[in-house]
Amino acid sequence: MTINSTTLCILFSSLSFFAYVLSYFINPHMKSEFKRFNLEKMGLFIIILQFLGAAGLLVGLEFKIILVISSLGLALLMFLGLAVRIKLKDSLWISLPALFYMTLNAYIFLEAINYQQFF
Repeated sequence: MTINSTTLCILFSSLSFFAYVLSYFINPHMKSEFKRFNLEKMGLFIIILQFLGAAGLLVGLEFKIILVISSLGLALLMFLGLAVRIKLKDSLWISLPALFYMTLNAYIFLEAINYQQFF
């Protein structure tokens, strides 16, 4: 495995999502955010998807199809997260992390499908 900018993006995104998943279980504020989003019943499911996406990014360093699926899944999750924040009329500053991680994972997805040896 070579360390290039895409690999750094993958590692950064994966570690960020693992940190977010962990904070869901140790920080009461995280669960209250899901209540505010009116997604309280889906909170654990969303966290599981984020955990699987983060793990998939790491596995995807070796198996590109997993990278494609994981990065697309995380980009879509963040797109939906951004949509929820827009619906709630959250400020740009509050919405910026979802926009950033949506863009980051979309970049990883595009890099993964453009990878020469993928097909």
